[in-house]
Amino acid sequence: MSTPVPFPASAGHQHAHLHLPNFFEFVASLLRTVVVALFLLTFVLQPFLIPSESMERTLLVGDFLLFNKQVYGASGFLSRWFMPYRAVARGDIVVFHHAQPSFLVKRVIGIPGDRLRIQNGMVTVNGQLLSEPYAAFEPAEPNSFRDNFPPRVYTDPEVDPDWWRQMQSLIRNGELVVPEGEYFVLGDNRNHSRDSRFWGFVGRQQIVARPLMIYFSLVRPSSTDVQADPDDRLGHGRELSSRLAGLARWRRIFRVVH
Repeated sequence: MSTPVPFPASAGHQHAHLHLPNFFEFVASLLRTVVVALFLLTFVLQPFLIPSESMERTLLVGDFLLFNKQVYGASGFLSRWFMPYRAVARGDIVVFHHAQPSFLVKRVIGIPGDRLRIQNGMVTVNGQLLSEPYAAFEPAEPNSFRDNFPPRVYTDPEVDPDWWRQMQSLIRNGELVVPEGEYFVLGDNRNHSRDSRFWGFVGRQQIVARPLMIYFSLVRPSSTDVQADPDDRLGHGRELSSRLAGLARWRRIFRVVH
């Protein structure tokens, strides 16, 4: 009886070896992940939760945003070859320091040198009516200071007195002239926003980021919405699917912010 000859391993068959990382390799991999995440959060992206109605309908209460912290970085070599830096432009939504350490989100309406006027809620920039498809005018009590700007008289106690005094020196022929290095910002929800009309300009050094996208959106009530009457009809509204559907605004997730 012949002895079976073993098939040589070199004849095209190779053994697969599974390498399990040791403790030090695992720690090194984890540290690399943490470093990349910290870099992104520190220099590029940062999460932010919208707490108020001032930017409806562009941004809703309960929206979670990622913002780009480098888009308005200094110009130079990196701006041309690595990071897409650019100047703050009219129409941009910006994140800025308002009262340290607080941040606000508003839309830039006036840039340095612009001449601004608001008449019956409509914005005119440099003599031209500004096209604002994003602006919302939800019901509110009449306010001549808010709707006709710059005003001739001090009529609203919520206006910062220092801003009122500064404003008087910047009005030319009924228009507000935006100084160098300053920006005039408004909330998209015009009748329910405290913005540059009430406390003044935003300095360039205060602007830190621009919203990039909505990465999650929780359903949260808005005080400016018209609430529908409760529905007492019997049904399956308490089933799991209905609960999940009512937890978040799923269609807003990963929406790019404009």
